[in-house]
Formats: sequence, structure tokens, C-alpha cells
Amino acid sequence: MDPTPARYRIRIHGHLGATVLSAFPALAPQRHGADTVLTGLLDRSALYGVLAEIEALGLDLVEVRQLTPRRKSSGSGDSRSP
Repeated sequence: MDPTPARYRIRIHGHLGATVLSAFPALAPQRHGADTVLTGLLDRSALYGVLAEIEALGLDLVEVRQLTPRRKSSGSGDSRSP
């Protein structure tokens, strides 16, 4: 299991108010259409904590996506590590 934090985007149906958003202090909220999108850097344990909080609050989870960082091209063949 990789303990390295990763950037996640979590989409919840509906517009969340300040009180509900206060349950997610590590995440930046943004309205996107009819949904609220929470974005932030989370390790696996924190991610599961956020998902548990979403369930406990009875929110409608639409999507969880790990955002992959853009890799710089080294210009010399395959840069993957063994």
C-alpha cells in the first residue's frame, strides 16, 4: 500500500453550504453545475475518512477521481523506474 498522498477530486450532488463544507477542511470546494467538487491532497487513510464523512452526512457521492500529475518529458527513452 502506497502511503504517499495523492490529489483527489470528489464530486457530490448538490450545492453544499458552509456548515457541511466545514466537515472537509482539507479540501477546496468549487461549484460545478448542480454539483459541488472537493479537491485536495489526501493519503489513503484521509480519503477513506472523507468518504465515511460523506456517507455519515447522507450526501450523494457522484464521483471520486485520483488526479494524476503531469509528467515532464525527459526526452530520452523510457523514464519508468524498474
